[in-house]
Amino acid sequence: MKFCSQCGGPISQRIPAGDNRPRHVCDQCSTVHYQNPRIVAGCLPVWGEQVLLCRRAIEPRRGFWTLPAGFMENGETLEQAAARETLEEACARVDNLRLYTLFDLPHISQVYMLFLAQLRDLDFAAGEESLEVRLFQQHEIPWSELAFPTIGRTLECYFADRVQQVFPLRNEAIAPLSATHKKS
Repeated sequence: MKFCSQCGGPISQRIPAGDNRPRHVCDQCSTVHYQNPRIVAGCLPVWGEQVLLCRRAIEPRRGFWTLPAGFMENGETLEQAAARETLEEACARVDNLRLYTLFDLPHISQVYMLFLAQLRDLDFAAGEESLEVRLFQQHEIPWSELAFPTIGRTLECYFADRVQQVFPLRNEAIAPLSATHKKS
């Protein structure tokens, strides 16, 4: 951030009075421009013994598989955001959404919140951000081609929890990818 959205003045980073960390502060009008973590909302859509995955058509990680998810928009609930992202990326409608995994990613200032959901029907297709969308049995999951650690961890939890048919809310912090893994 270089210029203030309030007055157009230059921005500098400093600790404002009464705060404890550097913020973007306007040198002219003193407006503090807070930057907070972004919320990623999405679904783990289930149909019988299968889960729905999308192959990404956009960066980052184009060509890799993911669950339908994306950034929450202003003016919507978390559940609405998850259902919207599922509709946009997989042209799929979901019901019975239950918050299932909550992941903190402080290294990239994001919070992932993924819902366990039932596909309403088998009417799904690749949306604009997906190359393809398909259902996978557990043994068919392309583990080495998953886009993000949050997706792999959600699927691991789901398949483990499915054995007992108990799906507790999972809350974990996810560490940065290693340099070797980033190149894949």
